[in-house]
Amino acid sequence: MRDFEVYMERCLELARNGQGHVAPNPMVGSVIVHNDRIIGEGFHQKYGGPHAEVNAINSVKDQELLQASTLFVNLEPCAHHGKTPPCSDLIIEKKIPKVVIGCQDSFEQVSGKGIEKMRKAGIKVIVGVLEKESQHLNRRFFTFHQKKRPYIILKWAETIDGYIDIDRSSGDKGIIWITHPYLKIPVHKWRSEEMGIMVGTNTAENDNPSLTTREWAGKSPKRFVIDRDLSLPQNLNLFDGSIPTWVITTKSPKESKHYSFITIDFDKKMLQKTMEELYSLEIQSIIIEGGRELLQSFIDEELWDEARVLIGNKTFGAGIKGPLIRKKMEKFCQFGQDRILYFRGNP
Repeated sequence: MRDFEVYMERCLELARNGQGHVAPNPMVGSVIVHNDRIIGEGFHQKYGGPHAEVNAINSVKDQELLQASTLFVNLEPCAHHGKTPPCSDLIIEKKIPKVVIGCQDSFEQVSGKGIEKMRKAGIKVIVGVLEKESQHLNRRFFTFHQKKRPYIILKWAETIDGYIDIDRSSGDKGIIWITHPYLKIPVHKWRSEEMGIMVGTNTAENDNPSLTTREWAGKSPKRFVIDRDLSLPQNLNLFDGSIPTWVITTKSPKESKHYSFITIDFDKKMLQKTMEELYSLEIQSIIIEGGRELLQSFIDEELWDEARVLIGNKTFGAGIKGPLIRKKMEKFCQFGQDRILYFRGNP
């Protein structure tokens, strides 16, 4: 069984190469083993492209060896026609006798159907090798399909004395940096890995953020800004038309050429309704980079999956306190004198 885990670890390693490129599809890697030797590898490289199993099978130079090989894959092979034909059909066609799977797919069009189809064809199928690791890798995908909402990541920076911002009562504008500028790099990498990013009205007006991946060679997420009464000025970076942007509001205005609108009743489970709208837009995951009020609302409603808190090596002494999170810290990373704390929401 240990050998199975080694090959499944390789599948997971390959699968991660698709992060930021395959959503809303899951990240999947596959290896093909013959006589304890990997003869083929592949991963799902981009949305709409061939799946991992197809790429792995096509990479095998001597196709006759497939009939005496084992295919490893971290997620159940699909059994339905989507952007590509079913992978389970190709595995059956190639007469691969054994398939080892990390975890079953929870997507209703697959969910056990690929496993059942292969077993009916006489293939020996083993499920559950590094299952937790496989589920964790595609936690965005599973959350999206099981909870019918995006996977929600909260992110903010605060000082060592617990402040997220200065006192803005005097009308001060502009970003007040808390952490070292080099932490922009992992933050922009995080953005490239998710499908959406959201801020509230105050953050949009005070900081005038672009919410792009300027410091990382990756795709910028779609932008969402909460503007209940459409009070934000039109010259903000968020409205420059460079990236698809949605304004979440109570109004029903005419569409703009630079952005779209999502009309929500703010008095009736506003956050939940907003996440339902994002689900309908197929936003599989989103980073919330708002101010304290927006972040605390997600926390209080237990509507979050991860929190990433950047602790800068400075003090404000006064200002706006950071959100209060009542969860045990899962891990932390040290970056010079700054730190990143990681928290996990409800499973």
